[in-house]
Amino acid sequence: MSDKNAKASSTAALKQKLHEQSDDETNEQDAGLLDHPSYEELQQQLTAAEEKASQSFERMLRLQAEMENMQRRVERDISNAHKYALEKLVLELLPIVDGLERAVTAHVDDESGSGTLLDGVNLTLKMLYAAFEKFGIQQVNPEAEAFNPELHQAVSTQPDTTVAPGTVLSVLQKGYLLNNRLIRPALVVVAKN
Repeated sequence: MSDKNAKASSTAALKQKLHEQSDDETNEQDAGLLDHPSYEELQQQLTAAEEKASQSFERMLRLQAEMENMQRRVERDISNAHKYALEKLVLELLPIVDGLERAVTAHVDDESGSGTLLDGVNLTLKMLYAAFEKFGIQQVNPEAEAFNPELHQAVSTQPDTTVAPGTVLSVLQKGYLLNNRLIRPALVVVAKN
């Protein structure tokens, strides 16, 4: 019987020990739960993290849009640089063309025959006009047309009853466009009442 009692007390002691160990683990788990934030705190942290992620995403979208806009601006600037690269050269050549045109106009009534210097100047002007046309340079010669302030610069006005007011009477200096962009306005005299 003592064996039975010894076994029973041993079993009871073991049960007691297991029960105490189980209580310790439960207390530790409860203590761990107390260390963790509450549901409301977790919800606040989640909301804050979502807002931060949303702000970061919006910032990334703005930066992406800004980069695309910058790329378009650079492409447009490069295109314009190619398109209008000749502008400075053309502006340097225009006084030469004007001088040749004045020479032809001054000697147009001279009857010197063919093969003269005037023929050479006319041929040079035709070659310059062809080169201008090839590179997208157009003349603005608005004689007898309506005055257009976007393309013409009025130097003076003259009374004239034979044409409508605002009509260009004479062109003192031709204007020029480079790829449809004005690089020099035509200097004109305009009719008035």
